[in-house]
Amino acid sequence: MINAELDPTDVQILKLLQQDASLTNKELSYKLHKSIATVHERVRRLKEQGYIQRIVAILDRKKINKNLIAFSQVLLNDHTADTLNTFEREVVKFPEVMECFQMTGTFDFILRVATGDMDEYHRFYRKLGTLPKITSVQSFFVLSETKSDTAYPL
Repeated sequence: MINAELDPTDVQILKLLQQDASLTNKELSYKLHKSIATVHERVRRLKEQGYIQRIVAILDRKKINKNLIAFSQVLLNDHTADTLNTFEREVVKFPEVMECFQMTGTFDFILRVATGDMDEYHRFYRKLGTLPKITSVQSFFVLSETKSDTAYPL
């Protein structure tokens, strides 16, 4: 269920911007049959309220030589708040780490890692190993990508 603060126009703005964040307020207003001023105010409010966190360009990873995607599961040897916070604070500094999730289950974290090739991944893996309190890292490499979406269904 969508937050009760959002009316149908807000939801439509979010849907449209998820598909193409380069849409201008004028283009949005045309699609929504609303005034440019109304759309501008709504987009500003959606940003202020944190519904829109940032506007980005999604690149073709193969054209920028990020051909190898790995999902790396990381197990830490203790679970104190300090250990978890230290790991999170340090691992997000690695440019190869695209996403970091703390998980339930056997492993503590799953990282989505993007590198150019296996040699670059190996350098990342050695760098990752310098972080304290890591017990093990298990990585899975993507063979093909069937779906990669950034838009949440609303």
